[in-house]
Amino acid sequence: MTHRFIVDVPGVPASPSPISNAVIAGGTCHISGQLAVYDDGYRAGSATEEAERAFELVFRIAAHCGFAREEIVYVDIAFSNLDDVGEVNAVYGRLFPVNRPARTIYQAARLPFGGKVKVQAVAMRASE
Repeated sequence: MTHRFIVDVPGVPASPSPISNAVIAGGTCHISGQLAVYDDGYRAGSATEEAERAFELVFRIAAHCGFAREEIVYVDIAFSNLDDVGEVNAVYGRLFPVNRPARTIYQAARLPFGGKVKVQAVAMRASE
């Protein structure tokens, strides 16, 4: 099986860590965790604002890799504070109104840059 390591995605700020934005293996795309990062760095905001930006980056990476939002089958959301779940659930429900991906949520002791929300995802090609 051939793997494609996607490092540079237009519109996605470069990571300070030595990681790929995504790895495509077969018909699956594994998207690395995304925070509310912009070209000028991390921007603190409400959990809603940070989740919206993180998902925006996840969707950009998926699209660059040739995957549609509807092909996202799993989402992992890390919180710095689980009290923010309600805010992020509202974002999640708006972004995935039907055919919602499977999901894991958890509270992390600390997220990079002091972030509130980090989102990673897996997209998979539909069987024909």
